[in-house]
Amino acid sequence: MSTSEQLVGTRDWDRAHRAVADAYFPHELRALDERDDVDLTMRTVELGGVTIGRLTWGAAVSIACDYPGAYEVNVPLTGRLHSRADHDELVSAPGQGTIFTADRPSLITRWTADCQVLGVKFDADHLEREADRIRVAPIRRRLSLPDQIDVSTDAGASWLSLVTALSAQAREPVDLLANPLVGPQLASAVTTAFLLAVTPDSADTDQMRPGMVKRVLDALHDDPGRPWTLAEMAAIGGSSVRRLQEAFAQYVETSPTRALADIRLDRAHLDLERGEGTVADAAARWGFSSPSRFAAAYRRRYGVSPAQTLRGLRGTRQPD
Repeated sequence: MSTSEQLVGTRDWDRAHRAVADAYFPHELRALDERDDVDLTMRTVELGGVTIGRLTWGAAVSIACDYPGAYEVNVPLTGRLHSRADHDELVSAPGQGTIFTADRPSLITRWTADCQVLGVKFDADHLEREADRIRVAPIRRRLSLPDQIDVSTDAGASWLSLVTALSAQAREPVDLLANPLVGPQLASAVTTAFLLAVTPDSADTDQMRPGMVKRVLDALHDDPGRPWTLAEMAAIGGSSVRRLQEAFAQYVETSPTRALADIRLDRAHLDLERGEGTVADAAARWGFSSPSRFAAAYRRRYGVSPAQTLRGLRGTRQPD
């Protein structure tokens, strides 16, 4: 269910630190000047997979964060945001936004005292599933995103206008945003617009792929539980098995069988998150030959067991 929350005007460092960590990520916060005061203003709205907010510290700070399980986009509306990931230095000012990749430690070396940020957090599973759905990225591979988004382009400006409007709604409780039927649709719109803005050359992926690859992918998405063979896939693609494998390697950067396994895992993952049936049910429904093989593949993909997801304990290691 989508919820909106509001926090305005705290001058307590500990409270400010906890509030931002709760809304976004655990982090290490450090003041960069001699003043002891913080003047945090933060408003957020959570749409289910996407968190949108406006945030200013009122003091120059640095922030170290590992970005666990989610991507973050920080667009300065005023001031500047200096950051470093690996060995690259980056500065974003109004008209630009810094993109922080999930599970990659990064350091905001200086968030200027006058910097107000429009911050958008995408849960990794949500963003990557949406990329799969619109096929702007290879199936189920960690997204390769640029370090910055240009919000002065047509696509970037359209995305920024959307998230700006939604962030403004957090000024007061809004029943519409809290509606579980509305929130996911808005989250999908924000995510799709972002992906198209940062991967414009990938938006025509289907046109770049040969017809055989598109036909096979469409068939796999339509009926992933079917006991597919390579010969059947090749027949749908109108090619030989070898040519189909070569085309998948070139245009999808994976094999047909790996693509099918990824699609099946994605469907099973959604079932388990919704609590639909048992682990064995999910394995059988989506074409896995045995629950144990399904569990092994699932753990490699998501880092937890299917049973943990079903129990809602994704962040907790427990014996299965």
